[in-house]
Amino acid sequence: MTRTEAQTRAELIDNQLAQSGWNVKDPTQVIEEFDILTPLPLGVAEPRTPYEGHQFSDYVLLGKDRKPLAVVEAKKTSKDAALGREQAKQYCYNIQKQLGGELPFCFYTNGLEIYFWDLDNYPPRKIVGFPTRDDLERFQYIRRYRKPLTQELINTSIAGRDYQIRAIRAVLEGIEQKKRDFLLVMAAGTGKTRTCIAMVDALMRAGHAEKVLFLVDRIALREQASNSPSVRLPSMRRSRPGKRCTASMNVTRRNAATVTPWTGWSSFAFCAMPTASHRTPPFPPFSNRPQKRRLPTATS
Repeated sequence: MTRTEAQTRAELIDNQLAQSGWNVKDPTQVIEEFDILTPLPLGVAEPRTPYEGHQFSDYVLLGKDRKPLAVVEAKKTSKDAALGREQAKQYCYNIQKQLGGELPFCFYTNGLEIYFWDLDNYPPRKIVGFPTRDDLERFQYIRRYRKPLTQELINTSIAGRDYQIRAIRAVLEGIEQKKRDFLLVMAAGTGKTRTCIAMVDALMRAGHAEKVLFLVDRIALREQASNSPSVRLPSMRRSRPGKRCTASMNVTRRNAATVTPWTGWSSFAFCAMPTASHRTPPFPPFSNRPQKRRLPTATS
C-alpha cells in the first residue's frame, strides 16, 4: 500500500509516538508544523511570498519545560527516510538559533524506519522506536553534564590487573573519540564481570551512563552480576532518580517462543553489556525477530 506523507504521519508515525507516551494532539508535548524563522536572502528586505523566511518542522517534541527537545522529519513510506536527514539537521540548528538553548535531538523517519541523530556527537543510527520524554530529558542531562573520560580514574579495587586497566582505558578513550561499539575478548577466569563493573563505575562517575544492562545467557551469571558486592557502586548511591544497574537473561533461539518481550527498561539511552553470549546466538533485546549476527562476546 502506497501512503502519502499525511497518511504516513496519521497512520504510522503518530501511533509510534503515542507508543512512547507522546500525544501529538497535546501542544504541551508535541507541536506539528512548528514555524521556524530563517534569515531572508541577501538583498531582500521583506518576504516576497507568504512562506519566505519560514521553515516548518513536521513535529517538534517538547520537554517538561516546554522547550524543544527533538525534531522529527517525516517522509512518506515510499521514500527513503534518509532523504529527510539534512532537512531535519537544518531545522535543529535553526531552532537553536531562533530560541537559544540546547541543540535539539534529530529524528527522521518514513514510518517504517526511524533514525536518531545526536548532532555534533555521534553519526545517525537506526532505532526501533521513539524515546519517551523522560528518555530524551535523561539523555540531554547526560550530554550537558558528562565529564571527559580520559581523565577519569579507574577503581583498581574492583579491577586492578594490568590488562583489565588497559582494556577499560581503551574503551574510555574510544568513547571520547565518538565510537559506540566495543569488543573485549577475555578468557574464563580473567575477570570479565569485574572489568565491566569497573568500566560502569567510571562511566557513571563521569556522568556518561545512568542505566546499565548486563545481558547474560545463564541464570548463574545473572545472579553473579546482581548479587556481587562490586555491583553496588558508590557512584550509583550518588545518582539522580532512575540510575541503576540490572542483569537480564538473553532471549535465545531455544526459549524465544515462550519468553515475553522484555519491558523492564526503556530501550533508549542506556549502556548494554552482553557477556559470554558466544554460547547461544541471541535475539536482539526488545524484539522476537531472529538475528543472524551474534552479539559480541564481552562488552559493547
